[in-house]
Amino acid sequence: MSLLQVVDLAIQAGGLPLVDGVTLDIRPGEIVALVGESGSGKSLTALSVMGLLAEGLTVTGGRISFDGADLLALPPEKLRNLRGQDLAMIFQEPVSSLNPLVPVGEQVAESLIVHGKARGGDARVQAVEMLRRVGIPEPESRARQLPAELSGGMCQRVMIAAALISRPRLLIADEPTTALDVTIQAQILSLMADLAAEAGTAVLLITHDMGVVAELADRVCVMYGGRVVEQGPVGALFAAPRHPYTSMLLHTIPRLDHPPGRELFAIRGNVPSPRDWPEGCRFRTRCPRATGACAVRPVLTGADHRFACFHPIEVPE
Repeated sequence: MSLLQVVDLAIQAGGLPLVDGVTLDIRPGEIVALVGESGSGKSLTALSVMGLLAEGLTVTGGRISFDGADLLALPPEKLRNLRGQDLAMIFQEPVSSLNPLVPVGEQVAESLIVHGKARGGDARVQAVEMLRRVGIPEPESRARQLPAELSGGMCQRVMIAAALISRPRLLIADEPTTALDVTIQAQILSLMADLAAEAGTAVLLITHDMGVVAELADRVCVMYGGRVVEQGPVGALFAAPRHPYTSMLLHTIPRLDHPPGRELFAIRGNVPSPRDWPEGCRFRTRCPRATGACAVRPVLTGADHRFACFHPIEVPE
């Protein structure tokens, strides 16, 4: 049974649709990757689950259910009680998400104290241990420092520690390893995988890194132009993508056997502004397979592996 269900989610700003009919679900212990170019609506979808959309952004349709509770209908106080305890998020901009006036150790320990999971010295000990687990050297002394005294990469690890320390039931990770070197990135990804396996935490992973998706995710949800265009098990989707956009995304991954001197593959054009989204399939202005039929909006079809395309890529015999 799914822990999180997002059904036909719609988000607008000033009458412009930014997210349009997004449906996805995550089961306990499952890692679902949400992928797509910048401007696809990935972060807006995640922020709506947390109830943290910025002023001027409005959920205009759909349902978000967490363990059977309608998050969109919860009073603000109950939603705040869920955040940090059952729901946690690693934000894309760690420096701006941390309080500049509070030592980072206190910020990591905060959710334990607020939700009554630990007090005083015990909370500080757990915070230091979590800072150590996310790869921060000399965590005892670093815990006493302010965010401005740490590098951007260390602030990112502090945010990850703060999100993981309460062992949430749902973790949303928005580009969690962007500012980290390869060694620390592997350590963080391993920590997230352990949390999913050992504590049954459901993870929504937002990333541009398809290599990370292949290594970590159980299922993949591909977004373009505020809509889901394909979703399915990671193995099936990587082996036989059906939507042209998914296939082109996978072709952008650099390969070790790429011929020297040959240009890397790139998807032509750019994601259009919401003001300029075409009718029907929003990828059709960039798609080599598009025809006049694509002026009508396609719907997701299929069972476990679903896609929204009138001219899907054929699966080899």
